[in-house]
Amino acid sequence: AAAQETNGKLELGERLRAVRQLRRLTLREVATAAGVSESFVSQLERGRSSASVATLQRLAAAVGIEISDLFAAEPQAGPRVLRREERQQLEWGHLGRKALLTPKPFHSLEVDSEELLLVLAGRIHLQLGSELLDLSAGDSVNYRSSTAHRVSNPGAEPAEVLFVISPPSY
Repeated sequence: AAAQETNGKLELGERLRAVRQLRRLTLREVATAAGVSESFVSQLERGRSSASVATLQRLAAAVGIEISDLFAAEPQAGPRVLRREERQQLEWGHLGRKALLTPKPFHSLEVDSEELLLVLAGRIHLQLGSELLDLSAGDSVNYRSSTAHRVSNPGAEPAEVLFVISPPSY
């Protein structure tokens, strides 16, 4: 069990180092952004230390990835789309309610967060950077708000979407 734990620490650290180096970030830059010491980041990258979930969230944010990417074989690139037929069904009973919110148009909005978009009805196009996604009722996608994005309705029928915006690495 100890050897497996050590291998897990090393793999996580190697992933952190690979992303840090890919983004051309120094140990000092990552440590400062995450609020830890350079030596701690170095030890974590070499599998000689472990970190709390809160610290891993800060480190992941410091290198521009999600905490789950530290545990995945390959870091998630781009948006994660979940189609309606793939979604797990949950029954809420009387615990929630639906409200249609129609905001006034605005020119632009910039936030440092993550977004989840769920198509409630109709069909939409979501432009994420250079990628165009065609989403229908029940489909969802999550992505970093810092990715250039635009939502449009390609049809004549109204579409309803729900946006959930949260701090990075929820």
